[in-house]
Amino acid sequence: MSERDQRILRYGSIAVAIYLILFFGRQFLEKQRTDYRKLVTQAQDLREQNQPYADRIALVKKMMDDYNLDPAKLRKASVVAEASAAIQNSARTGGVGLGPIRESATSGTSKQVATIQIEGSGSVASVLGFMSNLDRIGFPLVIDSAQITAGNNQPGQIKVALTIVILDFDQWKGTPHA
Repeated sequence: MSERDQRILRYGSIAVAIYLILFFGRQFLEKQRTDYRKLVTQAQDLREQNQPYADRIALVKKMMDDYNLDPAKLRKASVVAEASAAIQNSARTGGVGLGPIRESATSGTSKQVATIQIEGSGSVASVLGFMSNLDRIGFPLVIDSAQITAGNNQPGQIKVALTIVILDFDQWKGTPHA
């Protein structure tokens, strides 16, 4: 074989090698591009699926901030005592004098943990301020009934008898209540 034939053979083998590299490289790159496009489509679909949950999360965070409520810290065993202490502290700081406090548990099938009955007295502004701040003490409370009467001793004083329900947050977690 002459030197010219060897050179042609070398150039030919290099050309075939370059062609094979380009052919299989192009197929590899096309497969990578297709996989990337599939992954981007999946990510967009997942983002669209999670959008309603993001809205719910934002709503729950806003409610937690507004009502100073952290569901992770609520323990069913101690929620009644902690809620009662928080109510008493709120009344004390609001200028409401509390009388007898009665706590009673509810049945296990209801969405309530307990009922607290409170009697107290104070000025009109302090009693109404106390009642309006009950939703911000960090517990799922609902004022079930309120009875307001005039105070006997001093003018401008009123008496209040409240029945407050503590909700069972574990039963309310699974269902949306927006």
